[in-house]
This record gives sequence, C-alpha cells and structure tokens, in this order.
Amino acid sequence: MERNALLARFLAVRARSERLMSPLAEEDFRIQSMPDVSPPWWNLGHTSWFFAANVLRPNGAEFGDFPGFDYALNSYYEGLGPRLPRAMRGRVAQPSTDDVRRYRTAVDRATIALLRAADEATFVAMHDAVVIGLEHEEQHQELFLTEILHIRWSAPEALRRAYAAPLTRPPSTASSPMRAVDHRGGMQTLGHDGEGFCWDNELPPHPVLVPDFALADRLVTNAEWIAFVEDGGYRQPLLWLSNGWTAVQQSGWQAPLYWQRDGVGWRRFTLRGLVPVEPDAPVCHVSFYEADAFARWYGGQFATWKHARLPRECEWEHAARVSGFDQRGGNLLDEDPMAGALDAAPAGSREGVRQLAGDTWEWTLSHYEPYPGYRPFPGALMEYNGKFMDNQRVLRGGSFATPRGQARAQYRNFWPADTRFQATGVRLLLDRTGH
Repeated sequence: MERNALLARFLAVRARSERLMSPLAEEDFRIQSMPDVSPPWWNLGHTSWFFAANVLRPNGAEFGDFPGFDYALNSYYEGLGPRLPRAMRGRVAQPSTDDVRRYRTAVDRATIALLRAADEATFVAMHDAVVIGLEHEEQHQELFLTEILHIRWSAPEALRRAYAAPLTRPPSTASSPMRAVDHRGGMQTLGHDGEGFCWDNELPPHPVLVPDFALADRLVTNAEWIAFVEDGGYRQPLLWLSNGWTAVQQSGWQAPLYWQRDGVGWRRFTLRGLVPVEPDAPVCHVSFYEADAFARWYGGQFATWKHARLPRECEWEHAARVSGFDQRGGNLLDEDPMAGALDAAPAGSREGVRQLAGDTWEWTLSHYEPYPGYRPFPGALMEYNGKFMDNQRVLRGGSFATPRGQARAQYRNFWPADTRFQATGVRLLLDRTGH
C-alpha cells in the first residue's frame, strides 16, 4: 500500500473506533462484566499501545511520557514485558479514561507524522507493522461491540440500556425449509493464496483432500432453535459432548445467551435493546457445544438431514470458494456503524448458499491448529496467533460486527468451545461420501 493510501486508512480506522464509542457514557468505559470482556477504556488504549510498541518505538519516534501505560495496556505479549492481568482491567482507576484519550491522541499524532516524514526505506520497513496494527484495531472494533452488548446486558434488567437506537426493518418473509446444496470434493486448496493482507494462521496455502458433502443453504434460524428448546434439547444428555453437557449443567443453559422468556414466547437483548425473537433471523450467541448438540438433534428430526453435523473448516472454505463469498452484499460492519443492522438478519430469497459473509460467525468441527508449514509473524508479533493454537475451535465467515474489509473466505476466527458472548451461529452439513 502506498504512503497516502496507508495514511488515509489509518485515519479511517482510528476514526471508526471513536464513532463506535461515541454512544457511551463516561461510566461505561470502566465496566468489566466478566473476565473475558474488557472495559472500553482498555480497548481504546490497547489499540493505541499496539502502534506505540510495534511502530513508534522501533523507529525512535517520540510520543510523550505515559508512566504505567505499557503495563496497563499490554494484552498477552510476554516478550514486551509484564502486564495487568486481564481480569483486573475493570478493577483499576488508573490510567483514567481521559488519560487514555490523551495517550491515543499522542500516538495518533506521532504515527501520522512518522508516516508522512519517514524516508522510503523506513516506510517500507514499518509498512507491514502499520497494516497489522490496523487489522488488529478492526478486530477490536468487533470485540468492542460484542463486549458492550455483554456489559449492557449484565446490568439488572430494570437498568439495562441499549447501545444503539431501535432500527425498523421491513417484515421478513418466512424462511424456506433448509436445503442441502451438494459440493464435489477432491484435492482442494486451503488457506490464503491470493493478493492482499492475511494473518499468519491463514498460511501457507496447501492441498487438502475434501470429501463430497452437502452444505445448508442458510444459517439455522431462531424458529428452528426454539423447536430444539421446546423439544428438551437442553435436557437431553445424549445430544451433547461430555464437556458440553457439563457446561449446560454448571452454567444452567436453557437457551442462547441474551434470550429470556416472554410469556409463551421469547425476547432477546441486542445492541438495539430488548426485542422479540425474530423467527427467520439466524440464531446467534450460541457456543460450539450448543451448535454441535443442535446438529445431532436436527439430524434425528428430519430424514433429509439424517446424521447432520457441523462443517470442517476445509469443507466450509471450499464451499465459500465455489459458492461465492459475498463480502460486498453480506451483513457486515460498515464505516457508519449505526446505519447497519448491528444484528443477524434473515437470509432473504436468493438461490444458492447464502449468509457465508456476515450475520454470524459459523462454528466448525475443526480444532484451531497450524497449517502444514506454518510460520508465525517475526519478532514480538509471533505471539499474535500461534500461541493460542490450543483448546479452541475455528469459526468462519464473519458477523454483523465484523468490519467489511476484514471479511474473507480464508479468515480463521477461533474461540473456546463454550464461548457464547461472540456473534456465533450454526450452519449444518451432510456427508455425501459413501451414500
């Protein structure tokens, strides 16, 4: 990316983070609703610390003296020094939110000045670190939306407040029955093999033998999930993996996160407040364990979906390459966040496989592991992805909170199997080999 284009992108990404946080009251910035959720002040500061640590300091750029900020804002980079424990981020008063804003302004000014004034050799040397910093900040923009949803929901019901104003959508037409779209397998390429940015965990591209399969033409809907709930899906241990059943019992899961009974129906808390559960919209905020149990239940209900399961990531990516990954048309996060849905939306009536880009991240059966020949980013950034290839599942596709420019068919998201506060949903697959 040439200098002016990179500078323009820097300004745009940093401005979108500010717009996302503009609806917050000062008190919102300090709340941490659970250990996995960071308070907004920390996201605002950490995304600036990334540029300070990986762009400004390595190039000798001055941006002021901010004692304690490296300790407070480092996330998990052991090679860059000690850090505030994650669970403590909502229990400290310093640095103050105003101090974090001053820090962010200072980092912005220094980074802009460096981008403008660096000689060509310096610009080339720091280019990749700046791009990674911007991709990293966009990841945190999605994290912020899922975290502020959890923060607002965690308040007592009488004190809950929406993040954004209600959005009127035209009534959706009833979803058609889920249809299985056949895909021929064979030797296929898995991983990033084109132009543009990718994370180290998407490399290298490599051949993989994919079996024949049929993929659901849309995501599982709320109506289908309600049927699972009403049939006792959360009370039938034989549907669940052992660790999943333990999670159900210990955490008392009875429905997706943010759902609550409303008489004989259901309502759910969203970024736009408490709304009735929309039957034809994709189910959202379910764990891998719930997705896996639903697949087992659904396969026992419908003969055409007998032995349904979740896709492996190689199957999902192959389907996305064949069916088309509609980044432009998907329900993703745009430059004006408040104008978007900020929630998963019904699939619509287009033919073929839909909703691969956006709406909800889709759980896969695949454990998060390195591709053959994987090499992490050099230097401190080697800690970005590789160290987390343990006890996690891969998700694909993107969600309503994913910045549009980040969505791509090869992107590998990953979370522990019991994660529910992310915008996660379900797509089913049928094996065709041997049938």
